Amino acid sequence: MIRKADFWLEGSGPHGVLLIHGLTGTPNEMRILAKALHRRGYTVHGVQLAGHGGDMEDLIATGWRDWYASVDAAAERMASRVDKLFVGGLSMGALLALKLASEWRERIAGVGVYGVTFRYDGWSMPRTSRLACLLPMFKRLGIGRSRVFMEQPPYGIRDEQLRGRIVAAMQGEDSTAAGLPGNPWHALAEMYKLSTHVRRRLHRVISPCLVAHAREDDVASLRNAERVLRGVRAPTDFLVLDDSYHMITIDRQRSLLAERSAAFFDAISGETRAPLAA
Repeated sequence: MIRKADFWLEGSGPHGVLLIHGLTGTPNEMRILAKALHRRGYTVHGVQLAGHGGDMEDLIATGWRDWYASVDAAAERMASRVDKLFVGGLSMGALLALKLASEWRERIAGVGVYGVTFRYDGWSMPRTSRLACLLPMFKRLGIGRSRVFMEQPPYGIRDEQLRGRIVAAMQGEDSTAAGLPGNPWHALAEMYKLSTHVRRRLHRVISPCLVAHAREDDVASLRNAERVLRGVRAPTDFLVLDDSYHMITIDRQRSLLAERSAAFFDAISGETRAPLAA
C-alpha cells in the first residue's frame, strides 16, 4: 500500500520551490533543504512521485511518464499560488526538474540540479552497473521483472552515523521513511529512458541552473553534472562539494547546499537577505 509522504510548507513570501526526490526515494530526502528555504520565506512543496511510498510492485507498475506527471501536476498547483516558481531535484529527481524546465521554459525561474544522474557511474557502482543501459531492452523483452539491484555501501552517504540510521530505515517496513532498499530492474529501465529523453532536450532549458554535485559521488560521477553544464542554454552556477557523497541534500554539507540554493533563488528573485542560520 502506498503511503503519502509529500509535504507543503506555506511561506511568508511570494515565491515557491518544488522539490523532487530520487528513484526509490522519498520526499524526506528533500525535507532539510525544504525547511531551510521555508525559513527564507519560500513556499515549498516536496512532491511524492507516482509509485513511490509503497513496495517494489507499486513502483514497477509505473514508468517515467507517470513520475513526470506527478511533477507536472504539482507544478501546476504551485504556479497558481506563487509569483515565481523554482524547481529542484536530487539524482533522478534532478532529471525530472530539468524535464520540467525544458517544457515550462518561461515559467520556471530557476533550477536546482542536485547530484544529477544520467548514468550510475560512481566509484562504488559494481561493474554490472555498466550493463544498466541494456535494461530498457530487457524490459521490452519481459526479462527481469522480479530482479533488483540492491543498494550497496556507502549508500550515497559519507556521514557514518547518518548512514546507519538511513540503512536501518530502508530495511524497515515503511518505505516512506527512507525509500526502498533496492532498485528494481524495470524501474531502472524507466530511469534510463528518462535519462535519454532529458539528455536530448537539455538545449531547451533556458532557466538559470545551480548545478551541485559531490566531487567523490559514489553513485554518479561529476561527468553527469558536466553534461548539464555543457547542454543547457542558461546561466549556470557550479557547486562542487568535497565532504559529501551522492545524497547531498542530507549528507555532511547539507547546510552549505541549502545556503547556496537560497542565495541562488534569492538572486533571481531580486531578494537580498541575511545568510541562513546554522
